[in-house]
Amino acid sequence: MAATKFLALVVQTIIQHPQMVGDELDEATHERMQQRAEQLSQEMTRLLQELEQRSQEQMLQELEQRSQEQSGLAWGALLFAALQQWQLWAIAGVLVLLCGLCWWLRKRSHEPDSSSEEESSSSDREQEEEEEQEQEEEQEEEESEGEDPDNERDLGRIFAKRIQWPAQNLAYRSRVVEEVVGDLLRVFHEVLSNDVFPVLQTAIRVGSTFEGWSPREDDAVYRLLVPLKPPRGHAFHLELGTTGEMPAKDSCIRVELVCTCMSERLAGEMLCFLHQPEEELRRNQGPSLLGTLCTGSYLDVQKTACWFQNFVRLAWVKVPQSRRYKMKVLPSSRSCKLQLTNASRRTLFIEMMFGVQQGDSDIFLSSQTTEAIFTPSTMWPEDCAVAEAKFFTHMARQAPHDSFHLKCLQLCTRILVGTSFSTYTVKTVVMHLLTTIPLSGWRRKHFLLRLEDIMRYLRCCLEEKRLDHFFFGNENVPEEIILPPAFQTAAPLNLFQCLAQDPAAHAKALRELDELQDRLTRLLFYGH
Repeated sequence: MAATKFLALVVQTIIQHPQMVGDELDEATHERMQQRAEQLSQEMTRLLQELEQRSQEQMLQELEQRSQEQSGLAWGALLFAALQQWQLWAIAGVLVLLCGLCWWLRKRSHEPDSSSEEESSSSDREQEEEEEQEQEEEQEEEESEGEDPDNERDLGRIFAKRIQWPAQNLAYRSRVVEEVVGDLLRVFHEVLSNDVFPVLQTAIRVGSTFEGWSPREDDAVYRLLVPLKPPRGHAFHLELGTTGEMPAKDSCIRVELVCTCMSERLAGEMLCFLHQPEEELRRNQGPSLLGTLCTGSYLDVQKTACWFQNFVRLAWVKVPQSRRYKMKVLPSSRSCKLQLTNASRRTLFIEMMFGVQQGDSDIFLSSQTTEAIFTPSTMWPEDCAVAEAKFFTHMARQAPHDSFHLKCLQLCTRILVGTSFSTYTVKTVVMHLLTTIPLSGWRRKHFLLRLEDIMRYLRCCLEEKRLDHFFFGNENVPEEIILPPAFQTAAPLNLFQCLAQDPAAHAKALRELDELQDRLTRLLFYGH
């Protein structure tokens, strides 16, 4: 456009101002022509500059356009080349997806599980508290002993430190077990409170794990006894066996129907099983306990256990802990065994047994497994587990805070593996010693002395072929433990009666006791 304008000006100048013909010009005309020439020169200079500037801008635009076109062509060529290698890109995509999946799974697996974190922190706190308590106890003992310490007591403290005690986080796990069982029983009362089934009472903690001396570590079993009460319209009658054996192993629970006509009129809920027509009962209420969990007139252990196991499977989704633990009902014909597993694959074993209280005492007829090869399903053996748990609770309240009586029992039961001695035998020995040796003599500094007493007491019982049951005819049983009158007036029961009748078994037991003594010595010196 600038070039066109320049040509137009040149033509206009030639047309409007033709050159004068002739050699001479007047002065005015010459001056005008000179001014006009200067104007044209300036205009031409300006137009040439504008033309040059526009040409430069046009060249830059063309260069930029060509660069973009070349860049597009380059990317297109690369894309075309890449598309030709589609197999490579497909493999790369799969690898990216796999890497992403692995990262997500790894993140999820390492995601902190609340129950695991709480258990670990609880375990750490317990360990720190135990260490602090040990230091305080050692300082107190040193101050109390003064300048004349007993070398044997010093050895007791040294050996107690060397032993690798089972790492059990009892406080946290016990709390979890109680929460789980408590929630299951709560769901039972919400769902089956008006049904014709045994009424479940608050579970009672029993067994070595809750008593604090379990020789096992991570696979320790938390046992509880769930007392049963008869439902409305029923009554339980305890038959303590006919053989005269104590504790009675052939006891039964007879179920009897009770008239509820008066309460039926008042409550207007349950029909009387004794006086209502069977057809009306069948249509409006269903069968009695005799028709569901009984064999004949007697409460059946296996039917009761199976019924409760099925209830737990259905009720688990309503328990808050179901969000943190995976529950599995383990096979059992006389109890309900549960295995709980959290996200960190830590397991927790719970066993719930069932029992009917004998009067107002601490003795129950329970569903526990007996030593017999075959136990009829209608037999509920007499059980002292609640009385034993109550005994150790009483001793824990009376003993000094640094008492080592549970550690002694735990250590002595750890060495029984592979022998004919049962943990109950050693437990009975320790219970007898706890009521004869002052509790102030069970502190850490007396550790070796008390271990020696346990082994000596056991040897004396073996040589005499007599170990008395703790709860029969024993005047040393604490008053807090309530026993049936038959227990209090009975003659002492010999747990080693079988050894008195079998010389070969007696000789074997003496040899095994020597082996136990050697095991205990190695455990004290090497710590494991």
